[in-house]
Amino acid sequence: MNIIVLIGPPGCGKGTQAAVLSGLLNIPVISTGAILRAECESGTPLGNTVKATLARGELVSDDVMNQIVASWIARCTNGFLLDGYPRTVPQAMFLDDTLETLDMPRPTVVQIDVPASILVERITGRMQCPSCGKIYHRLHNPPARDGICDNDGLVLKRRVDDTEAVIHERLRLYEDATAPLIEYYRAMDFHSVDGRGDPAMVLEAIEGALGLPVW
Repeated sequence: MNIIVLIGPPGCGKGTQAAVLSGLLNIPVISTGAILRAECESGTPLGNTVKATLARGELVSDDVMNQIVASWIARCTNGFLLDGYPRTVPQAMFLDDTLETLDMPRPTVVQIDVPASILVERITGRMQCPSCGKIYHRLHNPPARDGICDNDGLVLKRRVDDTEAVIHERLRLYEDATAPLIEYYRAMDFHSVDGRGDPAMVLEAIEGALGLPVW
């Protein structure tokens, strides 16, 4: 059973790598970011609370995240990949307890490391299709037609929290919350890869860390 945790700051490429690894290993991705964005669109009281929290560049509470993740983990019988969770040591401890309760192994943890200056450039330029979810970048991966998805012709959108001021706050919060998390995992099955290269290079480094054949 493959249970993988991807750790990395906003904009490091976790979502891109998670999608590829999901196909290679035939396991689902549990993306807390995608789940929370869907909740924001729902208009429920929880969704409105989450939307306001994300717009301020703050992290959603551990209790909310734990409830969401535990319900998804319970449905996975062949392993899974976590993208965006855990982000704090209490979340990691909750994950360990949940896995033990479900008689699942502890995770393999991969950190994607990218300097802050590169992250700001990446995030402020990214756009996403609201239908198919494809991610573009105005400099590094632009659509064929400006602001229009190549797949379905819909207008691309920027996330509400992708402004430079909010990004700096998110990175500060990430560092504060995640530095202890990385130390927590270092004594376990932990790997750090350089995330500054193109996605294919980063994938190759992750495959090596996981002991997978490099295609």
